[in-house]
Amino acid sequence: MPEFSWPDRSQMPASEDIDRSWPATVSALPLGSHVTGRVVGRQPFGVFLLLDGAPNAVGLAEITAMPHPMELPDLGATVAGEVIWHADHNRQVKIRLDDWKTPR
Repeated sequence: MPEFSWPDRSQMPASEDIDRSWPATVSALPLGSHVTGRVVGRQPFGVFLLLDGAPNAVGLAEITAMPHPMELPDLGATVAGEVIWHADHNRQVKIRLDDWKTPR
């Protein structure tokens, strides 16, 4: 298995469904809400997630929220985190993974 891969389109919601559901996604997943999901793609900049309970939502956990020396979760891993942003331009829910939170 390659270290990096784009999400398999057969696992992803159709772009029209993501666009149509975007207002409901933002409403259902406000900033600060806790989500869980499955890693469906890994890139050098972060991981793509299919979010539980939000069938037409795509999450992205970017490495900008990942402390050193942590690593990206594996493809297929179930993860949890906090919604930190809604990227309107590409309809992504930005997530900070619980495993990436630094101790206070």
